[in-house]
Amino acid sequence: MNSLELKTLQAPLKEKYKLQPESALVTLRAKGNIGEGISCKVETGRALVQAGLHPATGGTGLLACSGDLLLEALVACAGVTLSAVATAIGIDVKNGTISAEGDLDFRGTLGVSKEAPVGFKSIRLFFDFTSNATPEQIESLAKLTERYCVVFQTLTKGVPVATAYHHN
Repeated sequence: MNSLELKTLQAPLKEKYKLQPESALVTLRAKGNIGEGISCKVETGRALVQAGLHPATGGTGLLACSGDLLLEALVACAGVTLSAVATAIGIDVKNGTISAEGDLDFRGTLGVSKEAPVGFKSIRLFFDFTSNATPEQIESLAKLTERYCVVFQTLTKGVPVATAYHHN
């Protein structure tokens, strides 16, 4: 896809969202079923992912770790956003990889230490690619990718999360 094709594809959506802002509000959903042992089967739209405990918390390592899934969502969103932004501003990106790594102290989630946080202490996101871009274009690409990546913005800004428990 080139810049013109992307702009042609997105132009009617942008116009609609300007005229009817409420039409831009979309609720995304995820659903999982509690599985055998300590696991949760999550429907991803393309496949079924079965998540379980990380080996550092007693898991076998055979099931997906939720922390890995979070990093994978960040990588996926950042990769798609980088590609879209590059296309929109006329940068030819090829041979690229996006990777993420995060640090966890499992004493927190296992209740071993109240001082140890539950969750990632830090996350690092890496972009490695070849392009025809100038340093100024790369700076713009980086700024716009971070600005428009939904998962990046959600993680860096944080959002309220409400819970509800329904028990039968």
